[in-house]
Amino acid sequence: MLADYLVNAFATLFVTIDPVGLAPMFLAVTSGATPRTRRLIALRATLIGGAILFLFLVAGKSVLGVLGISVPAFQIAGGLLLLMIAVEMVFEKRNQRKSETAEKAVSHQEDLHDVAVFPLAIPLISGPAAISAVILTSSQATDTVSMIGLAGVIAVIVGACFASFLLADRIERLMGDTAAMVITRLLGVLLAALSVQFIADGISAFIAAGSV
Repeated sequence: MLADYLVNAFATLFVTIDPVGLAPMFLAVTSGATPRTRRLIALRATLIGGAILFLFLVAGKSVLGVLGISVPAFQIAGGLLLLMIAVEMVFEKRNQRKSETAEKAVSHQEDLHDVAVFPLAIPLISGPAAISAVILTSSQATDTVSMIGLAGVIAVIVGACFASFLLADRIERLMGDTAAMVITRLLGVLLAALSVQFIADGISAFIAAGSV
């Protein structure tokens, strides 16, 4: 059903990109910026990150075809990549890695606006895991309506990233360290289950193709 597909796609992409979890990273890389500058950075980062995700939504399968990679193979590889991300979330390693990326970006960027591209747009919004999730979910779309629905899901999540950036101060104060830790671990378990499903679907497709 279309509703089930869109709910699954939303859960996968939301957990992978984690808009709420990006709020502390945004505060870190825009430290010292004026409110107006922060808004401009937030807008630029989400537009660039969203454009990259939409690019892979439209051309992802074509890229796989050019490289000679089958969809089942990408499902398995993408599922393994998402599973690694899930393990990092459960054991509280992902936020540490993201923080290190943000700190390196700040130390190497002279122009504050450059952080909108790196690390906010790439890789925090549209990193390898997010791109993999987009291609995986688009490969499961059965018709044009499903693809349009998936485009809407991506737009909603990118919008959530923008809102998270604008409300970063409040989100950090409201969540606190304990709540953030619990939510991250729960989302990690959910992502692990979804990634295992991707792997299982890929293996099933390989078996079905081999039996034809």
